[in-house]
Amino acid sequence: MEDRDGAPTPDDGPSSSGAAGILRAFVEAVPTPTLVCDPDTLAIRAANAPAADLLGHDRGTLTLMGLPDVGETDVTVAGEPVADAAAPSGPSAGPPASAGSAPRVERFEWNVRLGDPGVRVAAALHTATIAGGEWLVVGFSDVTDRVAAATERDAERRVVDALAETVPLALFRCTEEGTLSRWNDRLAAAAGYEPDALSGRALTSLFDEATRDAVSEALSRVYRDGESLSREARLLTRTGERVPYRLSVGPVTDGDRVVGAVGMGEDLTEASLREERLAVLTRVLRHNFRNDLNVVTGFTGRAVEAVDDPKLTAELERVIETAERLLRLGETSRKVERLLSQRPSPRPVALGAAVDAALESLDTAVRARGVIDVDVPEGVVVSAVPFLPEAITELVDNAVRHNDADDPRVRISAAELPSESWVSLVVADDGPGIPPAERAVLTGEETPLEHASGLGLWYVNWIVTAGGGSLDIVESKAGGSRIELSLRAAEESPAEDAELFAPDGGTG
Repeated sequence: MEDRDGAPTPDDGPSSSGAAGILRAFVEAVPTPTLVCDPDTLAIRAANAPAADLLGHDRGTLTLMGLPDVGETDVTVAGEPVADAAAPSGPSAGPPASAGSAPRVERFEWNVRLGDPGVRVAAALHTATIAGGEWLVVGFSDVTDRVAAATERDAERRVVDALAETVPLALFRCTEEGTLSRWNDRLAAAAGYEPDALSGRALTSLFDEATRDAVSEALSRVYRDGESLSREARLLTRTGERVPYRLSVGPVTDGDRVVGAVGMGEDLTEASLREERLAVLTRVLRHNFRNDLNVVTGFTGRAVEAVDDPKLTAELERVIETAERLLRLGETSRKVERLLSQRPSPRPVALGAAVDAALESLDTAVRARGVIDVDVPEGVVVSAVPFLPEAITELVDNAVRHNDADDPRVRISAAELPSESWVSLVVADDGPGIPPAERAVLTGEETPLEHASGLGLWYVNWIVTAGGGSLDIVESKAGGSRIELSLRAAEESPAEDAELFAPDGGTG
């Protein structure tokens, strides 16, 4: 016998056939997908419309099925047969709940439709007394989207974990409190700990007392200002060893709020050893280089005074010029070493003051020989490293020194570009121009057979690019060289106590 909506009347359940309408009314009053089953046989006796929509069967068909038959598989996600998972909720599971107590609820997840897309449901089962009989009420909720999202997150996490273990750096993530929440094995190995031993440790605790404050300060700026920073510190291993380390950290944000930090660390032991050995080698070579060349110029100068042969005198003077050029090369290499070791950061620099400092430190003989015109507007401030005067000095020195004219002319001019975010500083001369091999330092076209003869342009280019600028060389209107430095305009004024580096290695 069927009810008016086509669902068979439950005439074989624990209650009379008159209970059918009550069961139907019961499930239809529930807004979420719900079935009512015989607690002993798990035969479905009533289903509401949301259940029919979710399970893909009309209500009449559902009432001809048993609960385990609803899905394309009859086992739960955990691998337990649905019939067994539902059985504990039946009368045989034990005495009924006492009056006033909450019914016992059994839960499991079930893939009721396989494939792509599949459907996974979370089932909640409990017994209830309806129309004088005990029935099994099964409520469903669709968790397909949640499972798909979790699966996608798991896949992404596996990719991230694989990358973290592949990258030859220590990677980590910190909570809002600065404690480690995730890390790869390289961080644990570098610190000398088992991976699990880092759980809940403060990042700062991994560094020695002398550098811990620098790490703490960097983290504070990450959390407070959302900055990304790098610091060099000493990692303190579990055995007490202090390892030179470069630490880079950045913010993890949720909207406008910083909710954590991520970073990477690099063991600088080998790099530090290389730098130390290279610095020793450079100092020794430069010292011997300078002393021996001074001997060469001294004895050659005395020889020039002692000979009367004009041809021999010219050759000896050529020796002195060559030795002096090599001495200048050694001095430039010293400046390059200092620039690379200090790794200065850009800061606001008054361009007029930088040009004045450059001219003041220019070699006296070079300054006396050349005619230098300056046209730099007042109030122009650029973002540059404090070695900028040295770059200007190098350009002016080269322009005068390599000009064979009786009165070499050099013009230094500056102008703010229309974009207002860049400033152009031009050093132009009327000399012979810069050979193509020298210009190649800017294009990367140098070869072992044709290379630049000095470090001057390299040094200038490194200073300019360290401040975020660029350098360009063209022919000047006077036929010589026109070197343009494109410098970023500073957004702030220089600090009152800001100092500029002078080419002699001090500050001015």
